[in-house]
Amino acid sequence: MKYILAVLLLLNFPFMAHAAAIEKLKTFIAATQSAQSDFTQEVFDHSGKRIQKASGIMQFQRPGKFRWTYHKPYEQLIVGDGEKFWMYDADLNQVTVKKLDAALGSSPAALLSGSNEIEIGFTLDEDGTRDRLDWLLAIPKAQDSGFEKIRMAFDSLAGLVIMELFDTFGNKTVLKFSSMQRNPSLSSGQFQFTPPKGADVLGD
Repeated sequence: MKYILAVLLLLNFPFMAHAAAIEKLKTFIAATQSAQSDFTQEVFDHSGKRIQKASGIMQFQRPGKFRWTYHKPYEQLIVGDGEKFWMYDADLNQVTVKKLDAALGSSPAALLSGSNEIEIGFTLDEDGTRDRLDWLLAIPKAQDSGFEKIRMAFDSLAGLVIMELFDTFGNKTVLKFSSMQRNPSLSSGQFQFTPPKGADVLGD
């Protein structure tokens, strides 16, 4: 699930042009300290063939805390506790753990759960209006980010609706958010993880 790493951090880019989508991103960042949303995730290969489909619930609390719970087609949990990144595969009963910075780096996940320093890592530009959504284009400054570009779509209330992530292998990941709650009360326990008894733990 390396593609989800892109999403876990969504709030660390620099702003250039001055227009609708960029202003909505600023508004979203300034007004959203935490969030909870249903999501669907689809991955397409370079030919446009869908190679993965999943769904679940996403939660984040800035800075640096997030929880992505996948329900379909398999159970998987991804947690960032502010210091470490945990990924648990229920079918394999296997846990992967890394230092949060090493796991996420300059990925788009910093966009959601990152700090307020939004002028680092990406060059932003407007990408037009389609289907009544204002689109933003983000180009990573770092050549080793793993992504060529990211698109984000905002609705009329500056709510994040869609993210499209284009990796360096020609794959495209589409994340769609629905029923998003902004600034809900989330318990600190949501962003903590203890490996289940008997699970194989790999990494730091």
